[in-house]
Amino acid sequence: MSPACSRTLRYARSWLSGRDDVRTREIVVDRDGTPVPTTLLTPGHSRPDLPAWIILHGITRPGRAHAQLVRFTRALAEGGCAVLVPEVPEWRELDLSPSFTLPTILACLDGLKTLAPLVSSAPPGLVGFSFGAPQALAASGHPDLRDRLAGVVGFGGYCDLERTLVFQFTGFHEHGGETHHLRPDPYGRWIAGANYLTSIPGMEDYHDVAMGLRLLAARAGDAGVMSWDPRFDTLKVDLRCAMPAGEREIFDLFAPPSHRDPDPTEGEELAHKLAAAGRRVDPAIEPGPSLSSVPGPVHLLHGRQDHLIPFTELYRMQDALPRSVDARALVTRLFGHSSQDSFPGLVEGVRETVGFVRALSGMLALV
Repeated sequence: MSPACSRTLRYARSWLSGRDDVRTREIVVDRDGTPVPTTLLTPGHSRPDLPAWIILHGITRPGRAHAQLVRFTRALAEGGCAVLVPEVPEWRELDLSPSFTLPTILACLDGLKTLAPLVSSAPPGLVGFSFGAPQALAASGHPDLRDRLAGVVGFGGYCDLERTLVFQFTGFHEHGGETHHLRPDPYGRWIAGANYLTSIPGMEDYHDVAMGLRLLAARAGDAGVMSWDPRFDTLKVDLRCAMPAGEREIFDLFAPPSHRDPDPTEGEELAHKLAAAGRRVDPAIEPGPSLSSVPGPVHLLHGRQDHLIPFTELYRMQDALPRSVDARALVTRLFGHSSQDSFPGLVEGVRETVGFVRALSGMLALV
């Protein structure tokens, strides 16, 4: 049996059962003078020269402790790898800050060097989840990282900020002439508003709205529930009442009661303004232009019923990569942003499972 097949079987067994024999310990890596807490996971019965992975979390309060991420990293380590999961404190504070991606990865590469002979000196693989996915891909083409990574894997990432924000307000997304609709998780537009609302011309003083949206996103992240949960309706009312009357209409577009969605026409208009503000504040928030420098190989996975970032962003990301790059992409119902979709029927379930296992095997073969 090939190493990739063996890793895939051990990964799948651990993921499905929730059981593993994995050791974890905390180490600290130096990110340009800032100590960054990092989790190192290794198989319980480690051999020397383990292949390695670096994992980047997304914009989430739990950070590296996110339940889905913990389950993934433990299964990855059970498959026979060393897994390094750095904290990005700014992302835990819900700041859309791409500038910390490259120094975090470089700090982890330096950290891996100190772990010899337990960890192999061969280039590690890099995995990014959600916001971390396009950041990982974009960073991999930087001169300081080229030839230092075995490949990049992206789960649930976005490529076009504006299209993603339009989805988060309207539920509509498209690619290749096909239009789709799915109710959006408001968490994404809350994060965007918290970061960029006051950079929109004419809304520079809307600090109460921005702070209210950040609080809502933090509460949802801390509770580990979907952001449209009715439990947040009382907080929305309290926040709205404390705002100046002129700001409440904008707050209502971001955070209507849980049983309602924003007006799609007004929501789309606001999405365009937010995207323009984001690109002006930090051009790197738009990963698309940087993807033309990605050396590859690249593996992309996305949930078909992803309510936060639409699956069409995977195809857009794949289109943005150089034609010379070995890029593999899978849209599946067996993976979700916060949780996986309900398991399909028998025939479709078998087809989905076979495709997912193949994608997983290819990914694990990178290191």
